[in-house]
This record gives sequence, structure tokens and C-alpha cells, in this order.
Amino acid sequence: MVRLKDIAYQAGVSIMTVSKALRDAKDISVATKARIQQMAQEMGYVPDAAAAGLRTRSTRLLGLIIPTLTNPIFSRMMMAIEEWAYQHGYAVLLMHSHNDPAREEQCIRRLLSRRVDGLFISPAARMESSAAIYEELQRGTTPVVILGSRAKFCAGFLAVENDDAAAAASVTRHLLELGHRRIAFFAGPQVSTWAQDRFTGYKKALREARVEFDDRLVFPAGATIEEGEKAALQFLQESTGATAVQAINDLVAIGAANVLLQQGVRIPQDISLTGFGNVLVGEHFRVPLTTVRQPKFRLGVAAMEVMLAKLRSGKAESKRLPADLLIRQSTAAPGKPQPGS
Repeated sequence: MVRLKDIAYQAGVSIMTVSKALRDAKDISVATKARIQQMAQEMGYVPDAAAAGLRTRSTRLLGLIIPTLTNPIFSRMMMAIEEWAYQHGYAVLLMHSHNDPAREEQCIRRLLSRRVDGLFISPAARMESSAAIYEELQRGTTPVVILGSRAKFCAGFLAVENDDAAAAASVTRHLLELGHRRIAFFAGPQVSTWAQDRFTGYKKALREARVEFDDRLVFPAGATIEEGEKAALQFLQESTGATAVQAINDLVAIGAANVLLQQGVRIPQDISLTGFGNVLVGEHFRVPLTTVRQPKFRLGVAAMEVMLAKLRSGKAESKRLPADLLIRQSTAAPGKPQPGS
């Protein structure tokens, strides 16, 4: 490994002069600086980031913890965070929690041990209203930006999120405006704040339209294609009279659509179907999916803006971004009642 003293020996200058040249210090001539920098590059010198971090108290590293990169929502968000971090001289260390609180805690501790300048976290869902690791982060000095809706255990942190309740309400209103009055809801994980917010939006739109909420129209569906398939099978077995299904996200909607179509249920002639998230497969599904377009890339950009403001001045504010309704071919006016009703 090439060291500063190796460059100094080769250039015939002091180690201090080399250090100043590589730090682009002003009290050294332009010619000497250019010569030493060129020599360092030719010799393959790589700065010791850890040593530099000790001097500056900044590692220029940011930690990012998400459940899994296979979720297309996080892939776009991470792309934005990484790109903006790069433009501002930061590198991003990515870790996956797999939505496991214990693993998430280990990820947090490992990133803190690397002395990251800041943390982005999409929290693992918990039933508890408090979490020791988040209380520890609250007492610490490392800035934290929560990605997504804040649960009680992380309510005290800065956050960047969608207005999920308002977006879900817009989906329900769209179905109501088409003439649907029996709208089934394929609900997400009960411990997830984002799922609770979307369910709240659904109920709010029904209430505003003076349509009575019916808990027999609510089916547990999780967040995956497989869970959407299971919910659709249960839906078909029960006589609900529903003419539309509002799914908690696009993956659940696609899983539900697979089962409905296999059973001969036409979309949207027999059942209208909506999702949430605007993942790529939804647009190119057999029946293009009416959904909510989450501003995934803009969420990542907003998260970096909040983090940079916090790092520079110690002051920053949370951001909530609106999401747009995208109407495609999976919704239409009510047709015949649900099979079996």
C-alpha cells in the first residue's frame, strides 16, 4: 500500500507538503500541488478514509436500512439516495432488515460502529409502542431519517413519507364515482403504519360518501403476491356482493388478479381491482392496474435533502409527499355481482 511518506520520498518533499497537496490546501503552490497529485495518482495512492474520518469527525458515509431490495418501492428510493449522496461526496452502506426487529437492531449497531454520518431507516414493523434501539438513537447524535410512515416507536425522528391516507381515499373515491358501493378491501399487515394509513383513507372516503363501512368486506392480505392470492381465494368463497376490490398494494392486487382470472372472473367487467404503488409489473399486467403512483425517486431525493439539512445546520423538517391516482383498465362501472353472491 502506497503511503504519504512514499510519495514524499519520490517527490523529494516533506510528508506535510504531500498531505497539504492532497488536501488541496491553499498555502502551497499550484505547480507543486499538481505535480504531487499527479505522482500520487500514478503510484496508486488511496486515501485512508478511516484516518481522515478521525481528523475531520466525518466519514462521509451514510447508512441505509431497508427490509429488502426486491421490493421495487425501495429500489427506486435507494437509487435516488445513492445518486444524491454521490453528488454531495457521500457513499451509502446498504443493509437489509428483512422486516425483523432483531436483525434491524444489529444493522443499526453495525452501521454506527462504522461511524456513519447519518442513518436512513425503513423501520421493521412492531406491535410495541417503544423500541430500545430507537430510544438509544434518540439519545445519540447520529441524524436519523425515517423512510415511510412513522410508528409510535420512531415518532420522534425526522421522516419522509407519502400521504398514504389521502392517496388511498382517492382510490376509494374513484371506485365510488364509478358507481361501486360494495368495495372489498384487501388489508396489509396490521403492525405496519403505512397499511393502517391506507385503511384509514378507505374508511374516510366511504364515510364521506355516506356508504356504510362493512367489516365483512375486509380481508387480511399481507403485502405479497402470494398473500394476495390467498385473500382472493377467501374472497371468492364468501358471498359479499362486492363489485370492486381495493388492494393494499400492487403486489397483493396482482396476486388477487391471478386467482380471479383463473376462476373466470373478468376484470373489470365482473370485478374492478385497484392497487397502490405503481410497480412496473402492474402497468404491464394482463389487465393494466389502476393504482397510486408513489413518487419513489422523489422520496429518495427528499430524504437526502432532509439529511443534508440536518448535517449542515442541525435543523431540518420532515416531508410528506402527495401521490397520484393512475386510472388504467382494471376499473370500470359495476357489472354483475361477485360470483356466489
